[in-house]
Amino acid sequence: MDHARPSIRPYRATDRAAVYDICVRTAEAGGDARGLYRDEQVLPDNFAGPYLELEPDLAFVLDDGRGAAVGYVIGTSDTSRFVADFRERWLPAVGRRYPAPEGEPADGDELMAMLLHTPERMIVPALAAYPAHLHIDLLPEFQGRGFGRQLMDRLLAALHRAGAGQVHLGMLSVNTGARAFYDRLGFHVVPVPDPGPLTYLGRSTAP
Repeated sequence: MDHARPSIRPYRATDRAAVYDICVRTAEAGGDARGLYRDEQVLPDNFAGPYLELEPDLAFVLDDGRGAAVGYVIGTSDTSRFVADFRERWLPAVGRRYPAPEGEPADGDELMAMLLHTPERMIVPALAAYPAHLHIDLLPEFQGRGFGRQLMDRLLAALHRAGAGQVHLGMLSVNTGARAFYDRLGFHVVPVPDPGPLTYLGRSTAP
């Protein structure tokens, strides 16, 4: 009988490949993005890797009970500082792999490369009262079982200890399942001018 019990624990460097895989498998509005990009590593190099490198103390994983990460939550307590570190420390390490497009992005790969090369996009004046931000992803078979809430509670507590009173996230508006999850956790819409395909949500980091 299998008695493995999933639990939340701090991220370890040995989890990196699993976190990258989870990111790709949940990147298409919550669905699987494998096969949709010429170089799918551009997704985690945008949305996971910099947090693991720059803010490892604010990275937590859902361990399947056998040592494998099957979900994660990552973030920063200070978006402006994170953007500066992204520009100075992360982009030089990965940027050459994804050349920035010279004009408007022609496809998904070029769009992701453009996002990578413009980390300042994360600084949104309307979100100034919500200095922290986060990303959370779980493999489908571990969704709907309370693990997402546990991951979020762990990160919110860490952000609170780090001095960030409020946190925001940006989600694709078409991802209605994610929106229902965030609503249950007490997030509310933060109005942002011209948000494009995203909805911005925020809440206090207090329990």
